[in-house]
This record gives sequence, structure tokens and C-alpha cells, in this order.
Amino acid sequence: MDLLRFLLKNSWGLVICSVAAGLISGLAGAGLLAVIHQGMNVPTVSTSLAWSFLGLALAVAACKALSEILLTRLGQATISELRYQLSRRILEAPLGQLDRLGHHRLLAALSEDTDVIAQAYVQLPLIGINVATTLGCLAYLGWLSWLILVLVLGMMVVGAVTFQWQERKAIAFFARSRETSDVLFRHFRSIMAGIKELKLHRGRRQAFLDRELRQTVKAYERDFVGGMTVYSIASSWGLFLFYAAIGTVLFLWPSWQAISFETIVGATLVLLYMMGPFSQIVELLPGIGRANVALNKIDALGLSLAAGAASDRNGRDGEAWAPATALDIHGWRRLDLVGLTHHYARDGEDRSFRLGPINMTFKPGEVTFLVGGNGSGKTTLALLLLGLYPPDSGQILLDGVRIDESNREAYRQLFSTVFCDFHLFDSLLGLDQDNLDGVARVYLERLQLESKVRIEGGAFSTQALSQGQRKRLALLTAYVEDRPFYLFDEWAADQDPLFRQVFYTELLPDLKARGKAVLVITHDDRYFSWADRCIRLDLGRLVEALEPADVAGQHTWSSPSPVQGTGRPQKG
Repeated sequence: MDLLRFLLKNSWGLVICSVAAGLISGLAGAGLLAVIHQGMNVPTVSTSLAWSFLGLALAVAACKALSEILLTRLGQATISELRYQLSRRILEAPLGQLDRLGHHRLLAALSEDTDVIAQAYVQLPLIGINVATTLGCLAYLGWLSWLILVLVLGMMVVGAVTFQWQERKAIAFFARSRETSDVLFRHFRSIMAGIKELKLHRGRRQAFLDRELRQTVKAYERDFVGGMTVYSIASSWGLFLFYAAIGTVLFLWPSWQAISFETIVGATLVLLYMMGPFSQIVELLPGIGRANVALNKIDALGLSLAAGAASDRNGRDGEAWAPATALDIHGWRRLDLVGLTHHYARDGEDRSFRLGPINMTFKPGEVTFLVGGNGSGKTTLALLLLGLYPPDSGQILLDGVRIDESNREAYRQLFSTVFCDFHLFDSLLGLDQDNLDGVARVYLERLQLESKVRIEGGAFSTQALSQGQRKRLALLTAYVEDRPFYLFDEWAADQDPLFRQVFYTELLPDLKARGKAVLVITHDDRYFSWADRCIRLDLGRLVEALEPADVAGQHTWSSPSPVQGTGRPQKG
């Protein structure tokens, strides 16, 4: 999808109006040139020519301003819509698809690509006006001498053909630099995520700078400079052709054909006037080329995301989409995982990891602990349960209703979660209940955050907190959502011993008493007795489901020293 087609697709009305204004400006500019030419050949001052000059000058200025304003508004509106639609398509895409694409590619598309396109839209008004001016000048040149017009058009055709040949090479350079930009964004993410590790290890830091970052930066520089160099050569060649046309008209044409001195002067004046608009067009073309590369990148990314979303809607294995079956989210009685399996590739391994088959049942008012070693598949199982990953086989049944692509979005509304890699938003987004601040403040006190954070209008006053305190804010968000099923992924890992005990001995029993189903992914074997049951995964398989007291006695993971405090006594 090129830039012009993208423009016409989104706001053809504004495009036509702005192009019309630019065309009028260009024709008025050509008329102004004709008036100047006539004025140079009139021995006395002509009042009619003076008024014509004034009118045409006002027309050029007014239409130029109108065209720039219309296209600038169009450009910014289109960029806003582009960013919004790309964000929407990302949020609609399957999580597995996004994981395969990588966050660095998505960030590059949302930031760099849209910025390049925005710059091109700012340049488009000037290109349109200059093209219109060039067309007007050619029309006047044809009125002066159609033979000279043929000569100039022939040279312009030669220039256009050679420019197209050079432009393909430039676009190839820009396309490579755009691919390198994805790698750069991955390195930038590594800097921000690994800043502490890089500061602590001088050798690693230097290796990252020299082997990773510098090589990528240099590759981007090489390709970008290569593209701009090709454009510069093409621009210089086009400029030379213009000078060649002027030289031919001025020095060679009179020897070929009898022609008046006024015609030669007029043609030369027109060509000199055209060089300004032509030079601006050529100077702006690299930005348009980069914008086309960015649009193609976004379009390819969008198409892949749309294809993934369409695949979800059509179902797996060619399963046809069906109307959504109503789900009773708040009155549910039983959630069954029946024969669930999922395959995915692990970093550094040739064979894929297989989770399942998993057969489990969850009921309201039940607290379940999910335990297992690192890499056993606990988080993947959680994502399957939440409907964020589709199973490769098996099914999820909510009160006997199968969860598929027609009702998966509704099914996800059953859950409130705090992931291990959670993200904390600045406010309680999407929660419009009455007395939201009052309800949230109650939980602030219960989570011992009232001295750290205030909530006004649903917004947190600060997030400058420890990781454990930020996790408590995430838990507060989950509490306020008040959904039927809670899932916590290693929530207590960043808490101090006192609040870890509060979580297991007070908060979880409270959720159970309120009829909530709770799944806790944990390694805290000291608190296994507070669960109704413990499920253990080993290398993707459900190997045993034991009584909490038995599980607590069989695991040897380290846990903090017991903390004295109020709460239910330990079982077993």
C-alpha cells in the first residue's frame, strides 16, 4: 500500500480539495510567470497587467495556504487513526501471535513508522503544490512553443525512467534499514530491562555495546546513508537534465529553427522558474520513499495480525465460526478442563514443549494451589485456563458450555488476575462503579498502602513504590473488579514475610468465604495447608493432586521463617 492510496482510501474528499487548491495555486503561479514575462516586454507600465499580477499573486498565496492547511489536517487525522487502529488490531490479535512477532516490532511500528509517515504527510502539501506549479509552467511553455515543450517532456521522461531505476535501489536500502530498526528496538528494550545487570558487569556491558548495539547502529547508518546517497545522485542527474534543457533552448535551438528572441527568453524564464519546484520535489521524495516502506511494514504487520484474529474467529482446524453461546459468568457452578494440550517451542531447544493432557475441575469457593518446578508449564496452563492461549486439543467447559472463539471474550470476563510480570496502569481503568474511590480506599488500608498512595477520581497518586507494594496495588485492582475467579501467579514472591502471611492466612480465606474460586501459582510450601487442594505439574503433565498436608510434607523448597501473627492455625 503506497502513501497516495492510503490517503485516498481514508479521506478522499479532503485529498481532492487540497489537490484542487494546489493545482489552482500552480496554475496561478504559471499565470504570474506569464504576466511577468509580458511586463518585461512592455515599454510602458500597464495597469491591466499590474492588476493581473496582484490578483494572481493573491491567488497563489491563498490557494497555497489552503492546500497546506487541508493536507496537514488530513495527515494528522490519518496518523491518529493509524495509531489507534494499529493499537486496536494489536489488542484484538491472539496473544500467541503477538509473542511470536515480538514486542520490539510492535513498538517500532507504533513509534518510528507512524512518525515517518507523519513527516511525509507534512511534506505532501509542498509536493502537491510544486507538482501543480510544474504542470502550469509546462502548460505555459507549450503555449510559447510546443516543440520546446516536447524537448523538455522528453528530457523529463528520461529523468523519470532513470529516477525510477535509482529509486528501487534506494527503497531497498530503506527497507533494510527498517528491518534493522526492529533489532535496534530490541536492543533498546534490553538496555532498559537489563540496566542493573549491565552496570554490574563491565565485560557484559562492553560486549553489548561493541558486539550488539554498535554493529546494529552501524548497519542502520550504512543502509540509511546508502538510500539517501542514491536519491542524491538521482536528484543531481535530474538537475543536470534541467540545465541541459536550458542550454539547448538558449544556445542550440536558434541554430536549428528560426525562433523569436522573446520566445527564447520566455522559455528560459519558465525553465529557471520550474527548477525551484522541481528541486523541492526531489528533496522531499526520500521522505515519501521511507513513508512507503513504513506503510508497507505496518500493513504487513496489520495483515498478519488480522489474519491471526480471523483464524481465531474461524476456529482451529477449519472449525466454522458460530454465534456466541450465552455464559452465566456470575452464577457459574463448575469449570472443567478436559484433555487440554498445548505445544510451544522453547528457546534453545529443537523439540517443542508439550503441556497436557490436562483434566481439572474448579468450583466457586475453592482455593487451589498449582505447584511445580520452573519450566513445568504452570504459567502456560494459567494462560490456557484464562482463554489467552487456545488449546491445541481438548476443551474448556463452563457449566457444560464449550468455550470457543464465539464466546471466549465473554469467558475471559470471569477472571481477575495478578500475573508474575504484571503491568500496573495509572488508574482503575474500566471500573465505573459508584463510590469507586471509597471502595478502593478500603482496600488501600487493608493492604497497608494508605500512607503511600492516594486514589482520587480512580487514579493512583504515585507508582514510585517497591515491587511488593506495586503488586499490592495490582491486587487492589483485582479486588475492586470483584470477579468470580481469581488467579495469582507467584504473587507473594516479592512480599515481606509479614505480608506474605497476611496474603495466605487472611486474604485468600476472605476470597474463599465470598464464594470466589482462587488459583494460586506458588512455591511457598509452608502455606500449602491453606489450600483446599494442591495440583502439581511436572514437565507439562499433571502428575498428582494431593491433599495439602501431604504436599507440604513432600516439597523441600525454601520458605521464609514463620511469622507470628493472627490468622487461622496451620493445618497438619
